[in-house]
Amino acid sequence: MSEQNETTGLNVKDLAGQNFKNGYNCAEAVVRAFRDFYKLDASDEALKMASGFGGGLGHAGCMCGALSGAIMVLGMFQGRSSKEQSRGPIYSSSQGFHDIFASEFGAACCRVLNPHEFGSPQQRRTCLKITGTTAELLSRYITENELSGKQH
Repeated sequence: MSEQNETTGLNVKDLAGQNFKNGYNCAEAVVRAFRDFYKLDASDEALKMASGFGGGLGHAGCMCGALSGAIMVLGMFQGRSSKEQSRGPIYSSSQGFHDIFASEFGAACCRVLNPHEFGSPQQRRTCLKITGTTAELLSRYITENELSGKQH
C-alpha cells in the first residue's frame, strides 16, 4: 500500500516493521501501526491487550501474533459496542482475513510459520517479514472493503 502517514511519512507496512524492530512483538507492532496510521481512538494503555499474543500466544506457537493483531485491528473497525449489534460483520472479516493470511503464508500457526529458535537472527528476520506483510495485506483488505470509515 502506497498511502503514507502524514506525521511519519511511512506506510502502515513500514510502521509495523519499525515497531517490531523497536522491540514490540508482532501483535503489538501491527496494532500500534494501524492505531497510529488511521489515528484510531485507542490509548497505549488499551493496546496492552495485544502483548500476550506474540509468539503465537506467549510463545505457545499457536495462531501467529501478527494475525491476532490484525484481527484486533479489524475489531477496532467493526467490533461490537453492545450485545445487540450483529457479530456478522466482524466474524466475516475475521474469517476472510484469516483465509487471506493462510493463503499468503501457507499456515496461520506461529510454530509452522517460523520454526527458528526464538531470539535467533533467523527468527527475527522471519517475524519482521511476516509482521510487515501482514500489515500490508490488512491495509489492502481495509481499503478494498471500505472499512476505514467504520470505526466505533
